Amino acid sequence: MTEQIRNDIPELKDSERQKCEVWTRVMGYHRPVQSFNIGKKGEFEERKYFVESKCAEHK
Repeated sequence: MTEQIRNDIPELKDSERQKCEVWTRVMGYHRPVQSFNIGKKGEFEERKYFVESKCAEHK
């Protein structure tokens, strides 16, 4: 079954792909990550994201 699903997914060349712009909330407003300086980009990469299901397991 998984092989059939994989065959349905079209293969794209890099030239056919569209760049994705990532935005994040900083100091109360939203900004594109691309506009961050090197230090802020590093901080963004080191972020840990909250996962509610993992917290529920610890109770």
